[in-house]
Amino acid sequence: MSENILAELKWRGLLEEVSDPALEGILAQQKLSVYAGFDPSSPSLQIGNLVGILALMRFQQAGHRPIALIGGATGMIGDPSGKNVERNLLTSQAVAENVAKIRRQLEHFLGAAEAETGVIIVDNADWLGKFSFIEFLRDVGKHFRLGYMLAKESVRRRISEGQEGMSFTEFAYMLLQGYDFVHLFNTHKCTLQIGGTDQWGNITAGIDLTRKLRSQTVYGLTWPLVTTADGTKFGKTEAGAIWLDAEMTSPYDFYQFWVRVDDRDAIKYLKYFTMLSEADIRNLAEQTATAPEKRRAQRVLADELTKLVHGEAAWKQAAQTSEQLFSGTLHGLSDQQLSTAFEAAPRTNVAKSRLQAGIPLIDILVETGLAKSRGAARRLINQGGAYVNNQVEKSIQRSLGLTDLASAHFIVLRTGKKNYHLLHFE
Repeated sequence: MSENILAELKWRGLLEEVSDPALEGILAQQKLSVYAGFDPSSPSLQIGNLVGILALMRFQQAGHRPIALIGGATGMIGDPSGKNVERNLLTSQAVAENVAKIRRQLEHFLGAAEAETGVIIVDNADWLGKFSFIEFLRDVGKHFRLGYMLAKESVRRRISEGQEGMSFTEFAYMLLQGYDFVHLFNTHKCTLQIGGTDQWGNITAGIDLTRKLRSQTVYGLTWPLVTTADGTKFGKTEAGAIWLDAEMTSPYDFYQFWVRVDDRDAIKYLKYFTMLSEADIRNLAEQTATAPEKRRAQRVLADELTKLVHGEAAWKQAAQTSEQLFSGTLHGLSDQQLSTAFEAAPRTNVAKSRLQAGIPLIDILVETGLAKSRGAARRLINQGGAYVNNQVEKSIQRSLGLTDLASAHFIVLRTGKKNYHLLHFE
């Protein structure tokens, strides 16, 4: 890790805006308390949040004290930044449950508070929840001018491009986040807030409010929002978001997301999402340019991130499953591995007694809908388009038996390149 944390962020492409050029010298001479916020609108963080988590980890390794703020109060409203419509409001109970789960996730990455660089994890409901409406307007609201608020990019874009304009609730969001910075300065001497570039308006609001209320200079920096080479939103797939919770996105699916990253994005994501050194990433870039078909950068990305998020054991299982799924026969995998790997595939339950007697491949292709008729099934087999446990089958006389079980209870059928069907023998 570079002693110059801003230089570290810059070569990684993670430095977009800095509130004051003096920050670089201050970070070199002083150990600061640094905070990033996390939105509890869901019961789990997702991969986009890893940029903020890793940023706190980088500051922590450079000797600074990380503060992770979970928005238990602001989550009741929802940050309008980057949104075209107002979010659906969650109940206080749902937000509290999400806060508890996200706290555990953050502790997994950052650890418990200890020594000088131990993490601090806070919930802004603990202080914002104590304000009455009148007190907040008097003590905080009076320091914000409408012209200043309307000039913020997140507000201007929402008013001009949003489908329904902006409610007063959302408009007041920056006051709440601004006061978070004041509170953290008061309680933890926090002088730096970090976040994605969509948070710049909220960050500068906190900087201004701290100056007005405490006559102190505090700082902010942002990183660019993560995008994909083809312009789609990062972290979204056909199946939905990629979550950090193993019950919401399995370690195998998590691993596969990174393996499938576009070649144009792989090196950029290694810089964003791993702790690998500049020299290591440069070496991977050369390997990828020389032999892109080996997808070396993507595999390292998948290895590093799966270990970080899910641990060594889950990574090993995901990597083993992936290797077997795409390198040959599926025999030897467990029920759990196959069930997880083909979670999205259609599934048919079949009595195991039928397997003991032998099931003609033609019949099961029709039964599962992989072929529309027995004639279509014959043509499919003759053309080499039918697979049992990833092995092509070319005999129309082929029957499935007990020896074809890839695991204790599963056989995997496939037609074409990606049309899978899971047979579960009860």
